[in-house]
Amino acid sequence: MNSGDYTYIWQADEWPNWRYDLAALACPLAEVSRAQGLLMGRLSDVGRPKRDQASLSALTEDVVKTSEIEGEQLNVESVRSSIARRLGVDIGALAPVDRHVEGVVEMVLDATANCNAPVSRERLFGWHAALFPTGYSGLSKIKVGAWRDDAGGPMQVVSGPLGRQRVHFQAPPADRLETEMGRFLEWVNSESGEPSLIKAGLAHLWFVTLHPFDDGNGRIARAVGDLLLARADGSPQRFYSLSAQIQRERKAYYDILERTQKGTLDVTDWLAWFLDALHRAVDQAQHTLDAVLAKARFWQRFAGTPMNERQVKLLNRLLDGIEGKLTTGKWAAIAKCSPDTALRDINELLEQGVLRKASAGGRSTHYELNESSADPVIVSAAPGAV
Repeated sequence: MNSGDYTYIWQADEWPNWRYDLAALACPLAEVSRAQGLLMGRLSDVGRPKRDQASLSALTEDVVKTSEIEGEQLNVESVRSSIARRLGVDIGALAPVDRHVEGVVEMVLDATANCNAPVSRERLFGWHAALFPTGYSGLSKIKVGAWRDDAGGPMQVVSGPLGRQRVHFQAPPADRLETEMGRFLEWVNSESGEPSLIKAGLAHLWFVTLHPFDDGNGRIARAVGDLLLARADGSPQRFYSLSAQIQRERKAYYDILERTQKGTLDVTDWLAWFLDALHRAVDQAQHTLDAVLAKARFWQRFAGTPMNERQVKLLNRLLDGIEGKLTTGKWAAIAKCSPDTALRDINELLEQGVLRKASAGGRSTHYELNESSADPVIVSAAPGAV
């Protein structure tokens, strides 16, 4: 059957016999593998505490961004605290965590830390239940921990206002899911012969095309892909986030996905996009590692400097890349103290050489972290404060 004879790839007679041009993908595969090798080589030289911090950063970004792709905003500090507690990484005071954050963290960590365990329907049901602990998606009651039943009509991916919605994709009928998911899971758990990175890309596409749940399909598809990437890396510890890269390229991601799901079973273009995005994710991890190392050097330099809990907290926020300038007012808000106390904190750090005054003065007096090996981070005082 030609692509013009059907609307979606799952309707093709030869479904799901994926085809791709391995020769055309050889160069992207080699480039990703080289980038992964360079990253792992650096990580092998930095020692376990810094590797743990790099992994904590990558996993935090992965959890936050896989939800952000679906329009959900998670509290970054809550996510970081949840992951740090589970991994046994010391980050000082832990932020409070809600059960929704815990559910997403559970899924992502189970997918990667237990990457060599079989992927079963029960495991997927557990991930789905963890994502929706109340049984609701927003205000809508959904079927949790089970395949969808299409009681409300076909499963469709739509956009636009009510009454003028555009259908981007329609998934296979629910009565096919038991057979379809059985075939998918058998393939995931078998030695199916594809290069490992190709298999991760195919798994992501295959799962999101089946769309077996009422909600959460994108997040679970990315978790399955991460599981296969962890198997490919030969390590349960994650140092890069494909979900974060997909979020950075969200429009391109949805565009290539829609074209692929309405095309033929030759998915070379999808796999090329997937490998290129993966390459960019690994390259981005190099910058994350740079930040981890700069932060470690900073604290080594000032290890003997007495600081209160507020100062440590705010300096860590600066080192992690706080958005915008940190005024005394913002310092007070984050540290939950008065502006006068915030100003005393800043002045103490200036006297200790932890902060330094920037060249600009007067009403726009600013301060920087006094660490030549770290990128300057600006602290701005409120007008008249200094």
